[in-house]
Amino acid sequence: MFPTLAVLRTSVTDFDPTLPGRAKHGDEQAFIKIVEFYYPRCLRFARNMLGSEQDAEEAVQDTFVRVHDSFPRFREDARFDPWLFRILANRCRTLMARNRRHRSVIEYGDVPQTATAEHEIGADWAEEVRVVLDTLPAEQREAFLLRHVEDLSYEDISAMTGAGLSALRMRVKRACDALCARLTDGSKDDRRIG
Repeated sequence: MFPTLAVLRTSVTDFDPTLPGRAKHGDEQAFIKIVEFYYPRCLRFARNMLGSEQDAEEAVQDTFVRVHDSFPRFREDARFDPWLFRILANRCRTLMARNRRHRSVIEYGDVPQTATAEHEIGADWAEEVRVVLDTLPAEQREAFLLRHVEDLSYEDISAMTGAGLSALRMRVKRACDALCARLTDGSKDDRRIG
């Protein structure tokens, strides 16, 4: 894991692997439990991809509507995480394209506030990381977030995106290199000022 992103990740409790199959067969309570479990994680990913609370909420809500409607096509022998995140990533890409068409200037506001009192020290660092993430190309940002924040395997990311393993590794490497370079440059600038 990229060492600075621990503050972006929340703790994950155990997920009942029978929930997707039960939801596929019409168990609404199972679907509700899936939403409750994955909503915060999906919202974090969407915020990091889109940079806007409102767009992130829209992407996640639409994702769960699509998941519910698409459950008949979910293969029960498949892993649920990559299937869900494929739908979410596609929705984020669609919103990013829509926003590019509607704005001539990129807006870098609305950095999500996810820090709690116990993470106050890491909040500034997490915000710096998010700002730098916003500057990365969408493919690099997506691959980086899926690998280092959502902790998905390269194989799962490849299944989601259709990109080859070597291409994904290169996207993640380039994102890491850019983050390190930009965050290191920012640290040097702070030292010179102080």
